[in-house]
Amino acid sequence: APATKMAALSGGGAPWRRGWLPALQFIRRGSKAVTRHWKAMHFQRQKLMAVTEYLAPRPAVPPRCLAPRKETLEEDNGYVRLLRRQVEEVFRNNRMIAVCQYNSMPGEDVVLMRHYLRKHNIEVKFVLNEIVRPVLSQSKYKNLLPLFVARNILLVSPETKAKEMLRVLKGVPQINLLGACIDDTILSRQGVENFAKLPLLEAAQGQTVGALALLPSQTSSLLQRGSAHLTALLDQHIRRLQAGETESPAEPPPAQSS
Repeated sequence: APATKMAALSGGGAPWRRGWLPALQFIRRGSKAVTRHWKAMHFQRQKLMAVTEYLAPRPAVPPRCLAPRKETLEEDNGYVRLLRRQVEEVFRNNRMIAVCQYNSMPGEDVVLMRHYLRKHNIEVKFVLNEIVRPVLSQSKYKNLLPLFVARNILLVSPETKAKEMLRVLKGVPQINLLGACIDDTILSRQGVENFAKLPLLEAAQGQTVGALALLPSQTSSLLQRGSAHLTALLDQHIRRLQAGETESPAEPPPAQSS
């Protein structure tokens, strides 16, 4: 019968298979491939983890527990003293000292720029901030210290050739003018441009002398106008009198006898 066949297939025919199962059964399954391997952390995440890492505050140490620091005076060698002496001479012997930011440029352009500047008696000085800053901090040019923060060069001249310097720098975009010291006066870039628009010193002196001489001449002419006018009136009166005497009628001739 169908029911008996199903019972035989399900193990119902064997009495030791009904109502008993082993307490532990071993089931073997197919092994899976290992898909997770160690992988290095991305460098951006490493930076983030390093920045956000918690740092415990250090315990405060009383000052009496700290060993006193020994001040070591570093002696400058002869070459450094020579460079500083040269910088002092540059600031002492030149009336115009322009501070420029120097960007990388081909050597041929540097030679050409120095040639055009030398035509106007302007020299180019390559200096180091480690040499210039100590010199300026102990001089009257200490207000120029904020300009020496990168690679700089100095354009120096014993004359105030601001107009010629700006004309040459206009064709060299790698060099930017930051400021200048002209006749012991510190100027910004705009101040240098305004100074370049001024006339020459000789022309300004001539204009000043002319303006000062104009006022005394006008005063002198005003003071002399009255006496000159009176002299002119007297001269005219004298001429009129003289003309009247010459034009007076002559005496009539004597009458003839009949």
